[in-house]
Amino acid sequence: MRWPFSPRRTPDRGAATIEMIYGTIVAQARLPDFYADFGVPDTVNGRFDMVILHLWLVLRRLRALEAPAVAQRLFDHFCSDMDANLREMGVGDLAVPKRMTKFGEAFYGRSAAYERAAASGHEAWCAALGRNILPDGAAAAPLAAYAEHALAALDQVDRNDFTSGNWLFPAPVKVES
Repeated sequence: MRWPFSPRRTPDRGAATIEMIYGTIVAQARLPDFYADFGVPDTVNGRFDMVILHLWLVLRRLRALEAPAVAQRLFDHFCSDMDANLREMGVGDLAVPKRMTKFGEAFYGRSAAYERAAASGHEAWCAALGRNILPDGAAAAPLAAYAEHALAALDQVDRNDFTSGNWLFPAPVKVES
């Protein structure tokens, strides 16, 4: 029964959009091609690193589009998801904050490396991805080419489409560069 003077709850359409964008990031990060063809370790850490890479790609585009509120909500959603995943894996309440701090350090460290790579070119991408994702940095060229291609593709999406989640990442086609 609804009380006559109870506040109406309106659906948060923004939350659905953030969920859709985050779902796109996670789905792309989980594509088997990255693990089978690009050499990304199919481990918890490898998957986490791929989520971070794709999250960074999206947050970078949101910064360029001057959409800080969307970027903040997306980052908050990522943090909530990481917290929930830790708890689902059985990490105790006292250990979660320490692990979340490590996740934050990993995110910000990788973000800085990817930002430098985006400004410096292919060799910098190879170095950053070789340090942060791939066990053999020498094999980073195809993943670096993908990251550069993804940046360029996302840069082509207009503001309305991007902030509404009406876009996709490019397919991870392995190209030696």
